[in-house]
Amino acid sequence: MLKENISLSQLITLVINFLLGSAIVVGVGLEAKRDAWMVVIAGFFIGILIMSAYYFLLSLQPGKNLFEIMEICFSRPVAVVMSLVYICYFLYIACRVIRDFGELISAAILPLTPIEVTVVLPVLVIGYILYMGIEVLGRTSEIFTPYTFAFMLLLFIFLYGSGNIELDNLQPVASTGFMPILKAIIPSISVFPFGELIAFTVVLADVTNFKYSRKVSLMGVAIASFLLLLSVFLIVTSLGENIALRSNFPLLSAARLVSIGEFIERIDALVVFIIMLGILIKSSVFIYGGLKGLEYVFNKPYRFFSIPVACIVSIFAVFISNDFADHIKEGLYVDIFILHLPLEYGFPILVLATLLFKKWRKDRGSGKEAKA
Repeated sequence: MLKENISLSQLITLVINFLLGSAIVVGVGLEAKRDAWMVVIAGFFIGILIMSAYYFLLSLQPGKNLFEIMEICFSRPVAVVMSLVYICYFLYIACRVIRDFGELISAAILPLTPIEVTVVLPVLVIGYILYMGIEVLGRTSEIFTPYTFAFMLLLFIFLYGSGNIELDNLQPVASTGFMPILKAIIPSISVFPFGELIAFTVVLADVTNFKYSRKVSLMGVAIASFLLLLSVFLIVTSLGENIALRSNFPLLSAARLVSIGEFIERIDALVVFIIMLGILIKSSVFIYGGLKGLEYVFNKPYRFFSIPVACIVSIFAVFISNDFADHIKEGLYVDIFILHLPLEYGFPILVLATLLFKKWRKDRGSGKEAKA
């Protein structure tokens, strides 16, 4: 198979946009209401631990991705079965992420446009990008990420300048105790968005300087966590906890409060760009993970599957839920215990334990041979 590589600068932008993705669409930690900022800070430490664990798993077999490591741990038949499970999982999450974008555009930007159009068009773009290769995805992320920082800064300045930021909305801290905060941390933010970094067990294998990828990816987690913290701060301080909970797209609702001199208003485009880039990168990474799984199972280049898989994802993104309420309920509550926890934590821990055991047994055997 053709070996492709992405640079460290591209890796960090992929991690940042991946974590923002759909998390910045629906908001994170808002179950804790005004204490959502504490949830995001806790999520940052969880993300650091998760990313470090995934890097350590891949470092035991350098140059191998998750699918190839599963064959080393078990056998090819078992690895193929589990690869099919992860292929379905990655593509399923990609469908959900694309549906987030479709719901946002249909509800807030283009209400008269059928959701089928707002879903199919970006997925076809993603299919073309992945057909061109992971390097093209990395360059796309690298080029457009500076605009995300600029637009988040402008959003903060505009909200502050229009007098919509009320710091009193953050007080009192932990007024209802720490249980709501704990429930928002475990398992909610532990699996969404930080647990979804499982997709990078495929991407990290393509990084040019793998030994530096841990430091760079952790920097990406830190920067993305800061941007999520900033978004939560803007949402809670400008909307208040009650309106933030009732809003389907809280950051967009906060942006619509901007009004400076009856001249700077309706800056929805800034938020939509941030969300669009995050959705594009996150869904592309998940689809790429599914394509690499298909490459492993069928021994054909992943480009062979890119356009057909993109078409399948676009179809299922439309039919995956009846409406937005059903979509949110299934994604944030039902899937956590059925899919996310077993596949983001359970099976990777099993793979890591198996690799360490095999390494220990090998070292032990070589030690006995040396003594003999």
